[in-house]
Amino acid sequence: MSDWERGWLELSVSALDAVSRVDTLEAVEAARVEFLGRERGRLTALLRGLKDLPLEQKKVYGPQANALKDAIEKSLDARRRALESSALEAGLASSAVDLTLPPPPWPRGRRHPISETMNEMTSILARLGFSLAEGPQVETDRNNFEGLNVPADHPARDLQDTFYLKDLPLLLRTHTSPVQIRHMEANKPPIRIMAPGRVFRHEAVDASHSAVFHQVEGLYIDKNVSMADLKGTLSVFIRGLFGPKAAIRFRPSFFPFVEPGAEVDVRCLLCAGQGCPACKRSGWMEMLGAGLVHPNVLRFCGIDPAVWSGYAFGVGVERIALLRYGVPDIRMLYENDLRVLAACHEGARRRP
Repeated sequence: MSDWERGWLELSVSALDAVSRVDTLEAVEAARVEFLGRERGRLTALLRGLKDLPLEQKKVYGPQANALKDAIEKSLDARRRALESSALEAGLASSAVDLTLPPPPWPRGRRHPISETMNEMTSILARLGFSLAEGPQVETDRNNFEGLNVPADHPARDLQDTFYLKDLPLLLRTHTSPVQIRHMEANKPPIRIMAPGRVFRHEAVDASHSAVFHQVEGLYIDKNVSMADLKGTLSVFIRGLFGPKAAIRFRPSFFPFVEPGAEVDVRCLLCAGQGCPACKRSGWMEMLGAGLVHPNVLRFCGIDPAVWSGYAFGVGVERIALLRYGVPDIRMLYENDLRVLAACHEGARRRP
């Protein structure tokens, strides 16, 4: 028996036995290289030696050697699939979910602090009997200025204060007061409405000002409405936002659409009235403007001021949100920083 024949007989027995005993994917690859590798594979070396055999032996051992090669390849492939399947089953078993356990907490979304503040403001007014009224954000000069007794030469009408639409007699409303004009023209007194919404001012953006912000306005028209009614409503409204101990003061002021007019301040919530940078060392923070509806506004809307009277007020939502949540810069409310928003909600949760 030639050396080639002895090597072939030994390999035909040992190769398949060795493949059947490998227990890792790395060992499968090592066995493939050992038996079938192009450079040093044992079977590869035998196949190269076929050329040295007599022709009759080549005809006998050639097909048998190729059959052994196919058998080794199939055995390696079967062993690889078996090991991969075992690894997959082990991985699934180790990561199986216990369906009897409670699920992990799912992160819940929350309303934005501005939306939350506006909802609370409108909720308080709704309890006071105010119904919701809305209007377009793109308005006419008539509804935004003329109907509100704003003179033609008033600074608010200047380009540096108002966004006007190019080539159109329209503008972006500077307050939600046009909603009041539309409602008074379309409805007869008595009227009690609130008008929340987005407004626009052409002004520089800084820590306390934004070109786009939100307002909530209120309007009440009835017979014999007085400043006492306005003061009572605003006292309930502000204390509903800041607590029953909030100190409030009214100061005379001027607005073209009310007469008399007033500004309402709240004792600074940050320094308890002692004076700080937020309140400009005064101990008070300006909250809103208000007053009795000007007779010219009533006449413009077809309401007889000799019979009917009323009050109106408007408050910036962002101003309230800054105070309630202790945010020092209005721009932080618009940056979508989850840390700021989460801190706002945590502060609201602790607020009495």
